[in-house]
Amino acid sequence: MSGDLFDQLDKELNEMEGEIQEDIAKLNSSRAKVMKTLIEDFWKIWIRFKRINIHFSIEPNQSLWAVFEDFPEGWSFREGFNFADVSQVELIDRTQDQGRVGDSMKAFFYTVDKTLHMRVVFEYCEGEHYYKYSGWKRIFSQQILYDSPLDKVNSEKMWAVLSNVIKVWFESHLRKNRDLIIKYVKENFEKGETFTQ
Repeated sequence: MSGDLFDQLDKELNEMEGEIQEDIAKLNSSRAKVMKTLIEDFWKIWIRFKRINIHFSIEPNQSLWAVFEDFPEGWSFREGFNFADVSQVELIDRTQDQGRVGDSMKAFFYTVDKTLHMRVVFEYCEGEHYYKYSGWKRIFSQQILYDSPLDKVNSEKMWAVLSNVIKVWFESHLRKNRDLIIKYVKENFEKGETFTQ
């Protein structure tokens, strides 16, 4: 390859590198902003359910992103925590009765045709099935609560949807009737993935 051809190629590669680095920086900034808001809001939900003795866990674990002065309500974000590195936040119901263990609300990023999307789902166990070669497996389903390209995420619209789900989830615990939340999400939201664990 002659020097002139290589110089032209090198110039094009440098331009591409600069454009991609700028895109990644913007994308990371958007991811961090959305994920920080979701983690904070999911933690507030965690606190509210704890007040009625409903035990949830949160991923990523609060010890990674929070510093507590008075657990659980007196807290602040841990300095230096990189929210752009978080690809998923999950609020998981740990209630032992009514088969609720594993019911969860998840928010995560995924890519379609080079475009980053954010999806929020309600995930729940629909029962168990015996497989000849692997034994008993739990069958999980997801209902899609919110889905949008990252650059078009509308926080107000998303939380209008999620707040209704949270109200029904809360009521289902107060009434000790898991069917309320399962029926609500099945009737009001599109079915997502089904998988076994």
